[in-house]
Amino acid sequence: MTDSESEVDFQLLGRLDSSSGQDSEPDTPVVSIPNNASNNRFGKNQHKNCPPINDERVHAALLEYHRRNITNKETISKLLKIEHGITLAPSSVTRRKKHWSIQGSSATTQSMPDLDKRQLVLDEMANDPNGKRGPRVIKEILALRHKVHLTRDFIEATMREEDPDGFKSRDPTAKKIKRSVLVCLGPHHEWSGDGHDKLTAIGFPIWGVRDVWSGKWLGLWVVPNNRLKETIGYLFLKLVHEYGGMPIQMTTDCGSELVTVYGFANVLREEFASDLPIDALPPHKFLQSIHNITIERGWLRLRLDWGENVKIFWDAGSGIYNSSDTRHDSLVRWLWPTLIQAELDSLKDRFNNHRVRKDRGKYLPSGTSPNTAFALYQQHGGDFGLQTADRNVIAQLMEDMGGENLIRFVPVEYAAKAQQVYDILDLPKLTMSNIWGVFQAMLPCM
Repeated sequence: MTDSESEVDFQLLGRLDSSSGQDSEPDTPVVSIPNNASNNRFGKNQHKNCPPINDERVHAALLEYHRRNITNKETISKLLKIEHGITLAPSSVTRRKKHWSIQGSSATTQSMPDLDKRQLVLDEMANDPNGKRGPRVIKEILALRHKVHLTRDFIEATMREEDPDGFKSRDPTAKKIKRSVLVCLGPHHEWSGDGHDKLTAIGFPIWGVRDVWSGKWLGLWVVPNNRLKETIGYLFLKLVHEYGGMPIQMTTDCGSELVTVYGFANVLREEFASDLPIDALPPHKFLQSIHNITIERGWLRLRLDWGENVKIFWDAGSGIYNSSDTRHDSLVRWLWPTLIQAELDSLKDRFNNHRVRKDRGKYLPSGTSPNTAFALYQQHGGDFGLQTADRNVIAQLMEDMGGENLIRFVPVEYAAKAQQVYDILDLPKLTMSNIWGVFQAMLPCM
């Protein structure tokens, strides 16, 4: 504050004192406030919980929502409150995004050089040799992987120019399975688990779990064998440990490997949620695969979007990899599961941030992404169903079963050596396109 401003404040306070009945000089001069004086010279924010415009925590959160393709200011305002405890009005969200130059798809498409944005689209098309990803999926991938939002019109125009036949090949001509209406009361009321065997032929089976109400993928893992009851039981406990509790009900198909999950679900219910009646609300339910709808629908999207591409990239190494050579086999069993798990983590992130179309005939949330519905469940009429469990007890059960060794493809010692060689050679980040090149570079050192 300048000396002149201090003098003005002092004189103003003097006039306030005189108006309250205290003795004052009758000829006190009237003080005029300069036109350029601040309305808030002391810097006090009337919204005490509103962070300043340059708050880095808000900046990081906005960038993450931008990456997740969440652009609605009202939704962002609610998520900031729920997920970060930050109070920020929708209008303030807009101002913060403008301050940090977080641009939407139209502005980015207009400002980004044509060569750069075209290359982004073409690179993602190259990652889909099976040609099953349409403009909407490519748009989401660009946001999640590159934090770049381009308009769907531009992406579609680029794809049509580069691969006009791709749109014909994606035309759904296969026979459709008749869909039924799903009913569930909220997040964690029911988890749907199942194995995916489309990559088992090349040695990499998968197991996954989805939340039925929101459609959110809770876990996706590549494992040495998804038919071993100990492995599947361990993954169930791993998820319970991650969320700090179990669902009201777990549903799976009728495979013999699920008996351990069935046992754990019942034991944990008795130990941590004994008030729930087992007869009316069984902790586990066996279903035929065709009726385990939530997870089965998820596998279809995963196979079309990703699984068939994996086989193409795997076959590219047919003249490089000799399965009868133990050195080859060990290195493949370290490299490929490492890459596949990273890809599954990325897929889980993308699927969970994919905004589904509004479906007025659907009882479960639609017109939003699984992540958003999961976080703002009350807004969608959901009831939080997680039954809290002691993480220490769960961790001990996991350790007693065998721990991470149950899902390892190679011994710990080999994995450490392989990672050391990978680091010393300063090899690039593993991708489907370069994995066989990395294999050839590492093999002489193993």
